[in-house]
Amino acid sequence: MVRVTPTDRRTAIRTGAGLLAAGALSAGCATHGAVAHPAPSAHPASTEPPDPATPAPRAAPAPRRYPGQPLQLTHGPRTRPRVALTFHGQGDPALAHSLLTEAEKHGAHLTVLAVGTWLDQHPDIARRILDGGHDLGNHTQRHLAINTMAQADARAEITACADRLRRLTGSIGTWFRPSRAPQASPLVARLAAAAGYPHVLSYDVDSLDYTRPGAAAIVRKVAAEVREGSVVSLHFGYPDTVLALPAVLEELTRRGLTAVTTTELFS
Repeated sequence: MVRVTPTDRRTAIRTGAGLLAAGALSAGCATHGAVAHPAPSAHPASTEPPDPATPAPRAAPAPRRYPGQPLQLTHGPRTRPRVALTFHGQGDPALAHSLLTEAEKHGAHLTVLAVGTWLDQHPDIARRILDGGHDLGNHTQRHLAINTMAQADARAEITACADRLRRLTGSIGTWFRPSRAPQASPLVARLAAAAGYPHVLSYDVDSLDYTRPGAAAIVRKVAAEVREGSVVSLHFGYPDTVLALPAVLEELTRRGLTAVTTTELFS
């Protein structure tokens, strides 16, 4: 396993200049309180004609049904040397860009479940994720405890984020993951299906990076639990996750495992 050195830690913290001051950065799904989000900023449409030399954006994939798979997916096939690293999309975009770039350096593809208010604040990040060959999905509009909501409110959380994804990419995203819970309640799962998501994406390995345990602890937790077919839960918005990712990817490579998108994992 790759050691995380004090020099590496200082480098990661400098990379995210001012990241800890960005507030709570990213909220963990099951254990900590709601994060206040500033009002979305306006992004007027450009009146400039498209540059014919600029390639057309990569088409955004739509959700898929996987026959024989349960409604709520926690892990993929155990017979292939693949794992899916899934990230809850929220927090400082500089950290998100750092994580995506680091993954791409290692030839890894990630799955990002984006919060709608985060997309409102940083609309360019959706296309950045897709253009890097990563999966992009729905993690509700405001990242609240969706399983405790009334039906109308829960539906609005799912569909509002889906609408933003569609507006930005042409698709509602490939996956839905409930906010502040590892699995969706039966009601939320039905609402997600009605919104166009045949499966709810859960996970079998929780990195606990949102508890800020330090990069070395994140690497140890993932390394101890990851197996063929695992779906790992991680978060944007935490400097130690940026620092831990190279060591996690190197450990996967040492074991002969490849980090792929969740779509690739189940295909």
